[in-house]
Amino acid sequence: MKKVRWGVISTANIGTMKVLPGMARSERCKIDAISSRDLGKAKKAARKLGIPKAYGSYEALLADPEIDAVYNPLPNHLHVDWSIKALEAGKHVLCEKPLGLDTKDAQRLVDAAAEYPHLKVMEAFMYRFHPQWIAARSWVKAGKIGELKTIQSFFSYFNNDPNNIRNQSDIGGGGLLDIGCYCISLSRFLFGRKPSRVLGIVETDPVLKTDSMTSGVLDFGNGTSSFTCSTQLFNYQRVQILGTTGRIEIEIPFNAPPDAKTRIWLHTNRGTKEKTFPICDQYTLQGDAFSKAILEDTPVPTPLTDAIENMAVIDALFESADSSSWVTS
Repeated sequence: MKKVRWGVISTANIGTMKVLPGMARSERCKIDAISSRDLGKAKKAARKLGIPKAYGSYEALLADPEIDAVYNPLPNHLHVDWSIKALEAGKHVLCEKPLGLDTKDAQRLVDAAAEYPHLKVMEAFMYRFHPQWIAARSWVKAGKIGELKTIQSFFSYFNNDPNNIRNQSDIGGGGLLDIGCYCISLSRFLFGRKPSRVLGIVETDPVLKTDSMTSGVLDFGNGTSSFTCSTQLFNYQRVQILGTTGRIEIEIPFNAPPDAKTRIWLHTNRGTKEKTFPICDQYTLQGDAFSKAILEDTPVPTPLTDAIENMAVIDALFESADSSSWVTS
């Protein structure tokens, strides 16, 4: 089977520690090059990961005619600009979430992608490719919990290092863009649409100026979703999906381990059903699915319209927090 030849712009930890090792195991991915503004860092990452080529600039990698697709794990404020540069260089693009800093920023990439209809672009929400989420969604669609009425999700970690990019407000740091976006995405994934209105409460770090804890309520008309995300709370993640006749619980919803089995539970009046999933890497599955779309020239699994809808909800939550009122999303 032909493989897509991938290049990576940045030696960011998310790429070198999680995404690239996963993609390297894919049937359809071949990681051929990595780049950094520091050639030494690029060479070090290339040696560690067994990548043939290392470049000392992003431009040099984009100029490589042997690269078919680019993975972009740069800081949030660079997602749009460098993804557009990759398109202009004739490369398909898998861009880390969030697609941009806000809806207006993300729309620039959507507009640019429309000028290159032969190239594939997708936001990298890897969790959707894990079989535990495919199963959970199928249970909801099959009515295993009756009518879906509400979702509760929690995602947190503790990091108050001012030098960490996640804590730098001017480049898109903060909890909502980093991890709260998952809670919004999964809610839309399960309800199958965007919420009509949202209510947000944001706690801002007085020094970092980032949202250190955000809680939100999403109104889907005939159901709701509530969540809390935080960059300064004890590490935790969990999702509860409740319907009129049952409940689904996902043990490790977002950072599913690539080297251990995962579990979800279906609770009903008939008892509890546990479903265990074999070891798999959601980054492998994501890379394989995106590469398949490239090789077969089919639509990507998650279109950019989905990314724009997610960004619009994020914007509305920030607006709601500022105004202390419900905001239409």
